[in-house]
Amino acid sequence: MQRFFLAMLVFVPITAIAFFLHASPVTLFVLSAIAIIPLAKYIGNATEELSSHTGPAVGGLLNATFGNITELIIGVLALGAGLTEVVKASITGSILGNLLLVMGTAMFAGGIRFKKQTFNTTAALASGSTLLLASIALVTPAIFILTAPAISGVVVEKLSITIAVLMIVSYLASLVFSLHTHKHLYSEEAVYITPKWSKSESIMVLLVSTVLVAWMSDILVSAIQPLIAIFGWSPLFIGVIFIAIIGNAAEHASAITVAVRNRMDLALQISVGSATQIVMFVAPVLVLVSLAFSTPMTLVFNFFEVMSIIFAVFITNTIIEDGESNWFEGLQLLVAYFIIAVAFFFHP
Repeated sequence: MQRFFLAMLVFVPITAIAFFLHASPVTLFVLSAIAIIPLAKYIGNATEELSSHTGPAVGGLLNATFGNITELIIGVLALGAGLTEVVKASITGSILGNLLLVMGTAMFAGGIRFKKQTFNTTAALASGSTLLLASIALVTPAIFILTAPAISGVVVEKLSITIAVLMIVSYLASLVFSLHTHKHLYSEEAVYITPKWSKSESIMVLLVSTVLVAWMSDILVSAIQPLIAIFGWSPLFIGVIFIAIIGNAAEHASAITVAVRNRMDLALQISVGSATQIVMFVAPVLVLVSLAFSTPMTLVFNFFEVMSIIFAVFITNTIIEDGESNWFEGLQLLVAYFIIAVAFFFHP
């Protein structure tokens, strides 16, 4: 798997050459999307290596900061380009992708090899309750708008900022819970590895990969508007499907790999943990960062996005509550994802 991602790095210079040769927007979008995937993987590897040098507590904070740096960079650049709806759609897509596509594929792949796989029920339910809190945070602004349509945009913006701050506080509290007060619940995930890189090498890889991700993301974002004009796809579909999958592809591969090795606790932590990070950390940060742009982003998602998130959280909590999984439950999650994906494709 490492060799595969190493080989994919060739798309970084290929994308750079295509950019300087003024290739078509479609070509630039495809090439930059592929180039971002291995760079995101190396950001994850560097973060993991640094964690092995610093210990689990600091490692958890590093993961909170850099675990979704790709999504943050793409989101900030898209906000700067005025693509607010694409950013919100990518948040929705990341949640759906992690809970349904990633966890579904992991459970299906692991279930094919093992008749039944188990994981820590208490930790899973704790993650599930955090997801429910995240759903409340995302649903409340939408319900607020529906029940008070005459309310001013300033009030909606203030509500979004308040919720964003509360979500960040809640996320930091969840880190304290998992890394300090109740870290015994997550003992399966706390796998300590022998560092392959020195601390300085890890920092260098992290910095270089982050800079290259920022460049590739800038190329990607600049190609979105032309892509919409050429294919007629909605910003909602591009954000939910393409941008979300690009930003999480490396994590997807990791979750599936550990599930096949019968480490469902870790697979669950990767998929559910990433979805939680998106809602409780990435989305609020983007709301606060957007205040620096001409069009601030609110947490008012459209009704279809809100219902899709609620359905995803509901079926996820239903499946993980017994602490067991099999290939059929994985298939159910995958079917749910593709049903929603097709609906987003046809959604105007």
